[in-house]
Amino acid sequence: LEPDAIPSILAVAGIVDTDHSNRALFRRFDGSQARVCRHAEIDQDAPLPEGAPVVSQVSRWDRLKDPVGVVRCFAEHSRSDQAHLLLVGPSVADVADDPEGAEVLAEVRECRQALPPDQRSQVHLVSLPMDDVEENAAMVNAIQRRSDVILQKSLAEGFGLTVAEAMWKAKPVVAGRVGGIQDQIEDGVSGALVDDPADLEAVARAMDAFLADPDEAARVGAAARERVLEHFLGTRHLVQYMQLLEGMLAPERA
Repeated sequence: LEPDAIPSILAVAGIVDTDHSNRALFRRFDGSQARVCRHAEIDQDAPLPEGAPVVSQVSRWDRLKDPVGVVRCFAEHSRSDQAHLLLVGPSVADVADDPEGAEVLAEVRECRQALPPDQRSQVHLVSLPMDDVEENAAMVNAIQRRSDVILQKSLAEGFGLTVAEAMWKAKPVVAGRVGGIQDQIEDGVSGALVDDPADLEAVARAMDAFLADPDEAARVGAAARERVLEHFLGTRHLVQYMQLLEGMLAPERA
């Protein structure tokens, strides 16, 4: 995305209040240019303040992603009084194959609503439209690029696609040491792994450490991008497959 497209896309979605929505442009997979035009469904007391530090998690409304735990972690244990949380998922009305999504989102809304007003005002629940998957991807892209720290507080996970996306964008990721995520992130080098993702205090400490030290966050983010470049791009896997096949097809040496 172009830098000026980020606030514009967030404005169209309704996450921020700005008058630059005419710049909400993105490139489709075929190379053509398109404009974000759909609004997100958002639970928030007010739009995200300009310049506020942002922590985000992008995931399905799924208990294995622990969205209620994310809200409680941020609201009850973070020591940052300026940061805002963007907890982002798909519109439950647009996802027919996830019958529990609406139930989980209702639980998250109830958790947010029960917070004291000052804490609730810093928590934004964002349900992105899924009518156009490429437009949805542009919205996710803009949210991740606007974020200072990205969470993936999954209780169980395979390969974390949103983890890799955030790392590619040079963002520091705080995640549970579960499943494939522990192969994606080198703890302390290209992100922060928390041994028990259900330990809300530990997750908040890791998150707050990046918020309090932008230089360290930038160092870790740069290492994260380099790790994706070296290990997780499709072109690298293609080269490895070619090398494997060449080795299998090569005549045996005497």
